[in-house]
Amino acid sequence: MGLETERKFLVDHEKWGRVKKPKGTHYRQGYLINDNKRTVRVRITDKQGYVTLKGETKGITRKEFEYKIPREDAIELLDIFSAPGTEKIRYRVKYSGKVWEVDEFLGNNAGLVIAEIELKDEEEQFEKPDWVTKDVSSQKKYYNSSLAVNPYKKWQKGRPPCPGKSVAAIGKIVTSKAT
Repeated sequence: MGLETERKFLVDHEKWGRVKKPKGTHYRQGYLINDNKRTVRVRITDKQGYVTLKGETKGITRKEFEYKIPREDAIELLDIFSAPGTEKIRYRVKYSGKVWEVDEFLGNNAGLVIAEIELKDEEEQFEKPDWVTKDVSSQKKYYNSSLAVNPYKKWQKGRPPCPGKSVAAIGKIVTSKAT
């Protein structure tokens, strides 16, 4: 059984901007099912397609199963069957023996940055980079599935793009994955 545990953090936008970043990967993703109990996400990169099934979140943990599918099939699923989704550039940044996957969102979510870290379990201690600040794990508005229907731009109307020079980040802990 695949389990995913996520923690979300605010990020100091100015400090993140100074991080030396490797080449990023463009992601386009959308949802075939998107409700409080489950999501079915389709995602593409420039080389691969994926379908991911996620269960209801309990605390900060939920079931997750991800499978590779042909990229052409994923494009067709996104174009024909998917509700509006999100696009982002993902960077894999090494820090203190761990890899943070940092997403810079595009389009209606531009200005939002989300970072993921995989740990053995939700009790494992890890060191946060100096650009990671306040924990916002209980705020569902930062979930990718929520951003697809209620984008960052909507809740930022009338406010500066990066109030307090902070944007969102997400801490992701995966305890096991289906193969």
